[in-house]
Amino acid sequence: MMDTKQFLVAGVVVALLIGVTAVFFAAGDPDGLESTALVVQGVKDLTGPTPEDADPEAVGQDVGFEYEAPMPDYTMGEDAGKMGEVVAVVAGTLLALLLVLGVGKAVTASKH
Repeated sequence: MMDTKQFLVAGVVVALLIGVTAVFFAAGDPDGLESTALVVQGVKDLTGPTPEDADPEAVGQDVGFEYEAPMPDYTMGEDAGKMGEVVAVVAGTLLALLLVLGVGKAVTASKH
C-alpha cells in the first residue's frame, strides 16, 4: 500500500506529465477562456450577432481593466518557444501544488 508521500509524488508526476504533454497538443490560439470571461462580465452575449466593434482576437468589447500576466498565454515569451511553454506549465503546476498544500496546512492548524 502507498503512503501519503508516495501518493503525493505520484500525483505530481502524473500532473506534470499531462501538463507537459498537453503543451504539444494544445491549440496555438486558444480564446475560450477570454470569451467565457467576457460572457460572465456581461460584455458579450453567449448567442447573438458579434458586435461591430468587437476585438477580433477575443470577440468582445473593452472590459474596462487590464493586467499583465506573469506568463501570458502559458508561455515565457515567443523567443522561448515550446520550452518556454513547458517551463510555464511546470511552474504553474508546482505553484498550484504549493498553494493547495499551504491552504491545507492552514486549515489543519486552525482545527487544533
